[in-house]
Amino acid sequence: MLDLAAEVDDLENHEGHDVSALLARATAAVDEAQRLGDVVLGHRARLVQADMRRRQGDVDHAARVFLATHRWAERNDCRPLLARSHFHLALTFHYLGDHATSLDHALNAVDLLDDDTPGGVRVIHLVRLANSLAENGSTEAARVRYQQAERIAADIGDRARQLLVLNNLAYTELEAGNPATALAAVERMYHAARAIGRDLLIIERDTVANIHISEGRYDEAERVLQNVWEAPPWFEAHDAAEAALTLALAQRHRDALDRAQASLDHCRQLCAEHQLNSVGVRAMAEQAELYAAAGDHRAAFDEYKRFHIASEQLRSAQQEAKARARQVMFETAEARRDAERYREQARRDPLTGLWNRRFVDEHLPQTLAGAAASGRPVILSVIDIDHFKRINDTLSHDTGDRVLIAVAELLADEQDRIAADGFVARMGGEEFLMVLPGVTAAEAAERLDGVRLRIAGHRWQPVTGELPVTVSVGAVGTGQANRDQAQLLAEADRRLYTAKREGRDRVVS
Repeated sequence: MLDLAAEVDDLENHEGHDVSALLARATAAVDEAQRLGDVVLGHRARLVQADMRRRQGDVDHAARVFLATHRWAERNDCRPLLARSHFHLALTFHYLGDHATSLDHALNAVDLLDDDTPGGVRVIHLVRLANSLAENGSTEAARVRYQQAERIAADIGDRARQLLVLNNLAYTELEAGNPATALAAVERMYHAARAIGRDLLIIERDTVANIHISEGRYDEAERVLQNVWEAPPWFEAHDAAEAALTLALAQRHRDALDRAQASLDHCRQLCAEHQLNSVGVRAMAEQAELYAAAGDHRAAFDEYKRFHIASEQLRSAQQEAKARARQVMFETAEARRDAERYREQARRDPLTGLWNRRFVDEHLPQTLAGAAASGRPVILSVIDIDHFKRINDTLSHDTGDRVLIAVAELLADEQDRIAADGFVARMGGEEFLMVLPGVTAAEAAERLDGVRLRIAGHRWQPVTGELPVTVSVGAVGTGQANRDQAQLLAEADRRLYTAKREGRDRVVS
């Protein structure tokens, strides 16, 4: 039987490039999590599954999964899952071109990592943060994160992760116009690759070749990328196409036009087979350059015109794709806000704005269970407005509503003052419930009598004229006996009725 936790850990920490195989494993893990009823492992596996689908081009579906998982992790305060969802959202916004939002998510992803997070996972989070910092122009800050990530990879002996860090560092330095610094990172890349007995991967070789090209060392660039089409078929085609295009560029600059055309033909074949439109358009520009280098200026001009049209079409398609993805994320976020708003509305009393009976039934058991586990006392007090029917009958129901609203505001204020981590709710009619964690039975009578006096002393004349507004209170503490919610509320009700029988405007606790 699949060891699901170990499998999900391995998927999150994967170093492979076989997207189809990783997708199949992630899908199997999702199914196993559903069979076992393990919600958290299911979400973690679903993130990997969505990420593989994103790498296959299904950005819209991936964005929905990332946001839905993020929402669940926030609602359930699941820090490891929240860190992972922030990581994937950082990548999503990176591809959407929203580098500022990508950086926000990348920062949160790193901040939420626990001390026991596997080193490999910590490395890729730091690399994403470093990349986001570089994209936002903070190259120096990016270097610091790359250094941290490389140090962790070295400490855990993970040379493959070290190569990931160095490849990103080298490319960032190249983009920042620092080829000498980039070459220093390349030297460390070769050392790490030798240590694990493998050649540089295609994506790593492409980075090295671009650095050589920036230095005018076209022969070195061609040497690095020779036999690029011999990559395993499961390698990401995008990387192979990019490398073939870089190789064609190097070969053209060496005036090896036949070799350059062969490399470019290979690139364009990969683009056609795998719908790599972005690389394909750039290949058209390189084809125009090749025609011009061969002296066929008419063909170069015609190819450039085709490139210009294709470039505009690509830009339009990319904008539409980004707009769709943003709309997906907006709609998902809107649905979450709507659901949260409706969920809260269903648990709020519409007149007073206090919590209602439904909220009490859902949250009071948790409060009592937490108090029992920690040995912390809780006071339950049922509060009823005295002679409320007389207010409605003598004045009006509108006046009665105004009294209910005012009493609710006073109770909420007293709740915050006495026990801010408790709550006050309207149970129905003129009856309210105050839940006071951390208040002992010995303290309850004095605290609740203060509530009673504040309500009685409120300036009611503008609302009720000569009619006074007072409350009766019945309270019970959890420490008095091992009773459940229903028994505690029933005892508080009995004490409330005792207060009523004894003349009202009093506390029985």
